[in-house]
Amino acid sequence: MPLTPEIRWIDTPEAQDDACAEVTEADVIALDTEFFREKTFHPVPALIQFCVGGAAYLVDPTTVACTDAFRRLLGEGPLKLLHASSEDLEVFNHWAGVAISPLVDTQIAQSLLGEVPAMGYQKLVEFWVGETLPKDETRSNWLVRPLSETQKTYAALDVIYLLSVWQGQRESLERHGRLGWLEEECRKLVEQTARDEESDGQWYLRQRQLWRLSPRQIEAYRRLTIWREGEVRRRDLPRGWLASDKLLYGIAERMPENRFELAGVEGMKPPLVKREGDTLLALVREARHVEEGELPTPPWSPMEAAFKKRYKALKKVVGREAEALGVAPEVLLRRRDLEALVSASLRNEPLPMPGGWRGECLAEALADVLHQASEAS
Repeated sequence: MPLTPEIRWIDTPEAQDDACAEVTEADVIALDTEFFREKTFHPVPALIQFCVGGAAYLVDPTTVACTDAFRRLLGEGPLKLLHASSEDLEVFNHWAGVAISPLVDTQIAQSLLGEVPAMGYQKLVEFWVGETLPKDETRSNWLVRPLSETQKTYAALDVIYLLSVWQGQRESLERHGRLGWLEEECRKLVEQTARDEESDGQWYLRQRQLWRLSPRQIEAYRRLTIWREGEVRRRDLPRGWLASDKLLYGIAERMPENRFELAGVEGMKPPLVKREGDTLLALVREARHVEEGELPTPPWSPMEAAFKKRYKALKKVVGREAEALGVAPEVLLRRRDLEALVSASLRNEPLPMPGGWRGECLAEALADVLHQASEAS
């Protein structure tokens, strides 16, 4: 049975600073957050949990701001443990105004030790600690006050067991010589979170159907997504509440010249035409007037035989190496990275080879396969 944790509730700046003083000499701090994000772009923090062993500290961010002492604890000093941390990092960026460092994400750590690329926290605790955690509060409303004792216990257990999990993971990573891999991955995660906060110009590249569009249509879609990303941040709305990827893609595909044509795009609602029609049409119009030489290069069609052949050969290399390492293939190289390699190869462009530990494992074999494919074509 899971233990009954000691819990310290923190809802004043003084209590927050006292807690920081108590844990500042620790080597490792387990962190977690509970937040709400159904109606906003930015996550609304509802609870901040941390533990160094012993008591679990629960900070109420609905009543107390992040103090300078806690901010220093988050941004420097002890190693911070989080599980599946990408959204938690956003919470800390907005609530505390700080990037977590140094960081270990225990989900990433586990992906480097086995064939499950995204193991959940409950299964991770079962695997390393042998305890079965309660799931009753998974969908709980964490913004309601006061929190129940069950909620507090659930939140405390989310950080208490992380310390034991990490102890086991660290020993295993060291045995396999992969601790450096984890450090590299977590460093890139923090950097990527910072880039996502600062830049909205690359969202269009996530669209997997770009290859179906002409260069000018892609430019329209790029401009539409930049507008959407800026607006949802400014208005603090979920992306889909303003305009979905599918809708923006449809606008770029149709390239409407007036409100009547805009209204004919599948999924376009009259209120959006009324509120944003002029802006959307202006963005499309701007794309129409971009010089040919400045238009983006469309991705290579994944339906062409040459693309399929090279992609299959690269995938085989990744699968073989993943099996040898005992990890999931997508941990080694994502599909979009494989597609980028194939496209560059077909265009005789410099190959965007993976770097770091992935490059050490894969680069030579990937280059050989693409070289052979080029020689054969």
